[in-house]
Amino acid sequence: MNFLQFAVWGAYLTSMGTYLAGAGFGSIIGWFYAIQGVVSIFMPGIMGIVADRWIPAQRLLGLCHAMAGMLMCAAGIYGLSESANISLLFTLYACSVAFYMPTLALSNSVAFNALTKAGLDTVKDFPPIRVFGTVGFICTMWVVDLCGFQPTSKQFIVSGALSIILAIYAQTLPACPVKGKSEGGEQQSLVQALGLDAFKLFKDYRMAVFFIFSMLLGVSLQITNGYANPYITSFQGIAEYADTFGAQHANILISLSQVSETCCILLIPFCLKRFGIKNVMLIAMTAWVFRFGLFGTGNPGSGVWMFVLSCIVYGVAFDFFNISGALYVDQNTNESIRSSAQGLFMIMTNGLGATVGTLTAQAIVNHYVYDQPEAMQIEGWRTCWFIFAAYALVVGIAFLFLFKNSKKEA
Repeated sequence: MNFLQFAVWGAYLTSMGTYLAGAGFGSIIGWFYAIQGVVSIFMPGIMGIVADRWIPAQRLLGLCHAMAGMLMCAAGIYGLSESANISLLFTLYACSVAFYMPTLALSNSVAFNALTKAGLDTVKDFPPIRVFGTVGFICTMWVVDLCGFQPTSKQFIVSGALSIILAIYAQTLPACPVKGKSEGGEQQSLVQALGLDAFKLFKDYRMAVFFIFSMLLGVSLQITNGYANPYITSFQGIAEYADTFGAQHANILISLSQVSETCCILLIPFCLKRFGIKNVMLIAMTAWVFRFGLFGTGNPGSGVWMFVLSCIVYGVAFDFFNISGALYVDQNTNESIRSSAQGLFMIMTNGLGATVGTLTAQAIVNHYVYDQPEAMQIEGWRTCWFIFAAYALVVGIAFLFLFKNSKKEA
């Protein structure tokens, strides 16, 4: 399940920008990534209510994937048409994403339920299973690259087909209970069900600062997913780099980021214990500076080592922020709102932060790259990456002075 869950996403997440740029839609790449953040603000909460009250999680997981898969296949097939209209393509894609994003939480619920029923320890036994999700993500990145689907909408068809396969497989997974009512016997309020009661954490200065900086750092999350591939691929237009491995196989090169992400998870317990949450978050922010800065200085030829190092650094940038942040929220909130607090963390990072980040990045890239003559675009790309690096540096410096963790460390 985890392999397929993330293979669906990996089929297009890092290569979609190259397809859109090649199809003449480069100026709106940001919207295709921003819509993931927009739907993440409300769709997981809504589907969570449905799973809790009416439809078992494994059934709903299948239904969501069936809808997402059919819509994504439709988007892929429509995109192959020479007269494809961007409005309809975006609508099909956005509707598919709206059904996919809730499955990230639903698949976790199904996994935890299955492990609990089998008498296993979720804390100990789930992480090795979750690794297969990253393996699935990497596999479809490679498949799309090696099959030559990066510059075409066929990547959407690959994603949709895998989603439909998972929709069928989900019906064979262990049954999840439908609670219907809260433990007290009363229906939860809509505010509680959607996790909005966690917003009262903003009354605590320390938590408010943490969540605000989570949003500010979340701005960085989708930038390289949206623009790293079209940037590296654009070197094909320069004779010196046209035949290099990196320029020809950007997705395979970028997949090193996911490999690093898998490995860096193992460093988190040691680093949290040794350095504490503030320093771990500062390490993540510094890593984002290097992630973007190395992209700006590298190239697929003699400077390919900078791209590789940027991908290695990504594991620290992503894991030390996302996973450490989630652990910090878990250990510094009351049990009564712990789940809601995790939902708020996701809203601030993958919802608000990622949406603002991708749309802002779109404006910057359009100005420095797509609005410029082709001969000047590589230099424009470099300027963009340095702007992103400078932003991460400013956020890190502000966090250093403003965040005071007076309570227990994660």
